[in-house]
This record gives sequence, structure tokens and C-alpha cells, in this order.
Amino acid sequence: MRIQTKLVLGLGALFALVAFLAILSGIYINRLSAETKNILVANYNSVSYSREMLLALDEGIQQPYIQQKFEAQLKRQKENITEPNELEATERVNADFERIKNMPGDTLLIRQIRKDLADIMLLNMQAIQRKSTIAGKTADKAIVWIAVSGTLCFIIAFTLLLNLPAAISNPIRTLTSSIRGITSKNYSQRIYYNKPDEFGDMAKAFNTMAQKLEEYNNSNLARLMSEKQRVETLINNIHEPVIGLDEAKRVIFINEEASRITNTQPSDVLGKPVQDLAVSNDLIRMLIRDFFEPVTAHEPLKIYADNKESYFEKTIIPISIVPTGEKEAQHLGDVIFLKNITPFKELDYAKTNFIATVSHELKTPISSIKMSAQLLENDRIGKLNTEQKELVESIQDDAARLLKITSELLNVTQLESGKLELQSVLCRPEELIGKAVHINETAAASKNIRIQTVLQEDLPFLNADADKTSWIFSNLISNAIRYSHENGSLTVTVAASGDEVVFTVKDYGQGIAPFYLDKIFDRYFRVPGSKKEGTGLGLSISKELIEAQGGRIDVVSEFGVGTEFTVRLPAAGK
Repeated sequence: MRIQTKLVLGLGALFALVAFLAILSGIYINRLSAETKNILVANYNSVSYSREMLLALDEGIQQPYIQQKFEAQLKRQKENITEPNELEATERVNADFERIKNMPGDTLLIRQIRKDLADIMLLNMQAIQRKSTIAGKTADKAIVWIAVSGTLCFIIAFTLLLNLPAAISNPIRTLTSSIRGITSKNYSQRIYYNKPDEFGDMAKAFNTMAQKLEEYNNSNLARLMSEKQRVETLINNIHEPVIGLDEAKRVIFINEEASRITNTQPSDVLGKPVQDLAVSNDLIRMLIRDFFEPVTAHEPLKIYADNKESYFEKTIIPISIVPTGEKEAQHLGDVIFLKNITPFKELDYAKTNFIATVSHELKTPISSIKMSAQLLENDRIGKLNTEQKELVESIQDDAARLLKITSELLNVTQLESGKLELQSVLCRPEELIGKAVHINETAAASKNIRIQTVLQEDLPFLNADADKTSWIFSNLISNAIRYSHENGSLTVTVAASGDEVVFTVKDYGQGIAPFYLDKIFDRYFRVPGSKKEGTGLGLSISKELIEAQGGRIDVVSEFGVGTEFTVRLPAAGK
């Protein structure tokens, strides 16, 4: 039977019983009301009239007003005759009353009237008793029928209460559980419900859907396995180490290159938490450090591979997808990719050695050229005419510039090769800045630029390489002079701030455009369109030398207003 038919029949039967109970109750209530009203209106009134007439006889029927009272009650009795023999008794009372009006003192007539009135009262009392009995039977019958109908309604309602919710909710609960199984990819899930109703149709449709999903899943399983093997083969043929982790940081794949450099076997690591592997494997611990520590810029990894020290650049690629029907991305895992940059490191090392060799070889002849130019200016060798002096000055400027370039290239090669040695000594900040200012006084005077020095009193000592630190400040002041307007000024400030000594070089020149600020410390970078001299290495070398001594350098610039470089170095003993 269909669910809809069950609901219609059950609720319809309950409605019919309730309607029947209401109609039956109305019928019996109306019947009891009519019978009670009949008793009150007919029989009770006759008894009341007879009683009034008896009272009139007791008061003395000889008096005219008593006769009028008796006659009025008698008239009412004539109009309220409802029982058998009541009419004959009433007519006898009326005949006797007519005779007694002519003979008021006849006691026999009075006695006869009393007897007739008693008969009328007896008839109505018997009728009241009889009708009361009938009303009682009617009430008992009404109680029985109403009780039977109410019991049937209660039984049907209680049966529906017990069976109807379960008949609807149980199949829905079974269907919900089966749907959850399907969402968990349990395509073998089936609903066994064979009743011929709507839930039966729904169960058949669900089973058909599950069967088709299972067939589809099985038909694609071989294809998925083939794709899996293809991906694994592709990963194993990548000549760079690759390690895949799931969302719980368990190893889900590792190619041959990664197994070789980590000295592990795939069977020993697959499916295991990478944290457990890191306990006994230093390289794996180094590879996963970024998962558990704040990510910072780091140098390439140096790993012994291919029978030599090799360099690898680590990249961690997070894998996230947005599941169908959802809006937020779900993290599925990470891939650790190591790129072998050893050939580039070797080329860079060769380049560094080449630059160092060339710079070193050029430094001696350039120094000789500069010295020869200085000797030519000596009058003991011979006087030079004006044009010759200009040529000698040009040779000296070019030689000085070449010597500066070769010195910077040598510094760069030493920094790259790690062979730069800092000779840290205790030195005064004011002496370092004074030396740098003195070196640039001539350049400043040539552009009529005033250098204003502001020194705080009682500055703490610095534990730094005096020559290289003084060169840094000299380079910053030289840049400030180079990019300042003629007849301008620049300010050099030295002050203590906590455990640091802060050096500030501020000019009021053209400034640096905002989109170039993050590149000025890159090697060989020069602001596009600048016609000023320079190799683009000075700031890069300065930054590396400052950081090597535990300090830092910052720049603030407003285009068209000026630039301010700030160097912070730790005070001695800090």
C-alpha cells in the first residue's frame, strides 16, 4: 500500500470517528434536553396548578376572589393536559367547581374536588417518574456509545502515533545512512526495502544509482591505476629530488634522486610521518624545518651528492583544491622540490675567480699608470703646457676610477668566495666618520656642498673593522655628494640608541623613485637614466660588510626631496 494511501485511510478513519462521535453526542444531548424540558414544561406545571387549587380550597371556596383564583388555575390546567385520563379528571374538577359555586358550603363536593385534584397530581407524578426513567436510559445509552466511539478513536490515534512516524522516519533514516556511505565512496551500499510504496520506489532508484556508480568506479579503477603508475614513473624520471607529503605530513611518494641523497629506501619511508623520519635523518630534518619554524630567506643547501659537495635550492609547493560544491580551499599536502644548482655554483665560482684574477692583475698596472701621471706633474721632470696638464689630470681621474672599480670587484669576489676577513678592533665612531668626511672634502668643495656633521657626546666604542667601516661611510657620503645639487648641503649624524650606534647620511638632492628603493642594494644596479659615475657595487658591498659585522642599513627617500641612509652597528661589548 502506498504511503499516501496509508495516510489518507488512517487520518480519514480517525476523522470519520471523530465526526461520528460529535454527531452522536449532539443527538443524545438534544434528546436528553427535549425529555427534560418535557418533564419541566408539562407534568411539573400540572402538579403546580393542582397544588394552587388545593390551597384555594383550604382558604375557603365560598369567597368570590378565591373562586376567581381557583378558576384561573383550572383554566391553565385545561390548557396543559398531556397524560391519559388527565382530561377526564380535569372535567370532573370543572363540573364539581360549577356545582360548588351554587352550593359553597357542600363539603361532599369539596371532598370530591380534592380527590379529583389528587388524581391529576398522581397522574403527572407517575409521568414524571416514567419520563425520568426514560431520560436515565437515554443518558446511559449515550454514555455507552460515546465511550465506545471515544475508545475506538483513541485506539486508532494511538496506533497511528506508534506506527506512522516510524513508517516514515525509518526508511528516511536508512536512506540517509546509505547516502553517507555513497559519499564515503562505499558504492556497494544497498537499501533492502521491498514494500510497494513510495519508499520502495526510492530504494529501487537509490540501488540503481549505487550500482551505476559502482560500475563507473570499477570501470575507471584500471585507468586510475594506469595514471598513477604513469605519474610515479614521471616523478622517478625527474632528475631533481622530489618528496610528496599528505595533509598529515606523511610521505606519499619519493623519487629515486630524493632516496639517493637522503640515503633511504622508498619502502622504508612511504606512509610514515616525516617527523619520525627526521629524528634519525639529518637531511630530512633540514628539509622539513620550514614546516615547524618561521620561514626566512635561506642559503642553498649544501649536500654531498655525485661524489662531491652539491648545492640544491629548496622549494616547498603547497597543494590545495576547492572541493566540488564548496567555497573554501582544502589543503591536501605539500611537495618538497630540490633543484640542483651545482653547475651554476661552479660557473659562479669560476666567474668569481676570473674577476678576482683580472682585478688583481689590473690593479698593478693601473697603480703604475697613476704613479706615472703623478710623476709627469713634477716640474723636475719637465714643465707641461696647459693641454698636457689637462691630459695628465684626465689620466689620473681615469686611473683613479679604474683603481676604485678593481678594488670593488676584488671586494665582491672576496665576499662571494667567503675569503673576506674582517679585522675587528675597538674604534671610536667619531674617528670613522671624520675620516670618511675628510676623504670627500675635495669632492664636496668642487660642487660647493657643505657637509654638516652632528655628533652626540660620549658615544660608545665600536668593535668593527675600522678601514672597511670607514670605507662604507665614505661611499655613502660620496654618493650623497654625487647626487646632490650644487651649492647644496648634506648632514652626517652619529648618535647612540640603546645598544647600537646609529649613523645617518642625509642629502637634499633628487632622491630615488619609490619603485627603485628595493633594488638599490642589488649588485650592478644603477637607477635608469642616471648619468652619474659608478659601478653599482658600492651599496651592495656596503650592505654585506655591515651585515657581516652584525649591523644593518636602511634607506628612506622621497623623490625630488632627498635621500637618507641609516647604518646601525652594535656597540662594543653588546
